[in-house]
Amino acid sequence: MTHFIKATVLAAALAGGPALAQDQTLRMATIAPSLGQAITMATFANIVNDNLDGITIEVAAGGAATLHQLEVGRGNLDFAMTSPTIYALLQGGRAMYQNEADAPQAAENLRLLMWYPYGNYHFAVRGDSDIQTLDDIEGATVFLGPQGGGAYNAASRWIEATTGLVVGEDYEAISANWQTGFQSFLDGNIEMYVNGCLDPCQQFIQFTETETVRFIGPESAEGEAVTDFLGTFRWIEMVEPGLYENQLNETSVISMNTSVGIGVRGDLDEETVYQITRAFWENLDQISSDAPWVDGIDIDFAVQQLGSMQLHPGAARYYREVGAIE
Repeated sequence: MTHFIKATVLAAALAGGPALAQDQTLRMATIAPSLGQAITMATFANIVNDNLDGITIEVAAGGAATLHQLEVGRGNLDFAMTSPTIYALLQGGRAMYQNEADAPQAAENLRLLMWYPYGNYHFAVRGDSDIQTLDDIEGATVFLGPQGGGAYNAASRWIEATTGLVVGEDYEAISANWQTGFQSFLDGNIEMYVNGCLDPCQQFIQFTETETVRFIGPESAEGEAVTDFLGTFRWIEMVEPGLYENQLNETSVISMNTSVGIGVRGDLDEETVYQITRAFWENLDQISSDAPWVDGIDIDFAVQQLGSMQLHPGAARYYREVGAIE
C-alpha cells in the first residue's frame, strides 16, 4: 500500500451523529489514490467519520483490489473495493485466486455495503494522433491498466471483442502501475491511455490543461463477441463531448461501463454496519456541490442484486427502512 490517508472523527460536540457504544477504528483499502474509485471510497469514509461518533475509518490507498477483497474475507481488513466478477472468482477459487486455498472460505465472510458505477472506460489518444478508432491501434503501444488487474482484463477484452485485435499479438500493452501508466502518456511514451472513471476524471483534467485529447471507440460494437463480453454486469455507455477543456470529440463515443462496490467484512457487527450505511446516505448531500461525479452515486443502483454477493445484514436493515429493498 503506497499511500496512506487517515480520515478523522470530529469531536462529539461537533459531529452531531448517532453514537456507538464503543469507539472503533476500521480499516479500508482502495486502489491508487488518484483514481475515481479510490476517491469515491475515501469520500465515503470521510462522510461517515464526519457524521458518526465512535467510528474512525482509516483508508490505505494503493495495491490491487483483488488482493484487498481477499484480505477482507480473511478478516485482515474491514472494507475494500469489490465487483460481481472478482467476487465470483473468489468464491470459486479461480484465476488470481487459484493458489489461495482459503478463497471460498474468505468469500463466505465478504458482504456488500453498496454498489456504484466504475465509470466509463476512456480510451484516450493525443489530439494529433493518427489513431481515430480502436481499430487503428494495431502496432501501437498502450496502457490498459496494471497487468493482472480487473481493468486491464476488461479493457483488453473489450478491444478484442469489438475489433478482433489481441493484446501482445496485434498491439503492445506496457506493464506499469496506474501512476507510471499515466506518466508514460504525459511523456508521450505510449500512444493510448485507458482509464475507467466517473467524469470528470482528475487525469484528464490534468492532461487537457496543456494538451488536446481525443477519446476513441470501436468502429462497431455489435455482434456475438460483444454480447458475450458485456454479459450481465457490463453495459454500453457513451463518453460525451464537452467534458474537458481541449477535448476534441464533437459527438458521443461508444464505450462500456461496469459495477464495483464497497465490500465489508461479514462478521463486522450488524449495528456498526447499519450506522455506517445510514451516516453515508443521509449525509451524501454534503459533497454534491463540490464533486460532480457524486451524481452517479444512487441508492437504487447501490442495492441491485449483482451475482451472488449478498448485502451485509446491517446495510440491508438500513435499505429496508428507507424502502430501497423489500
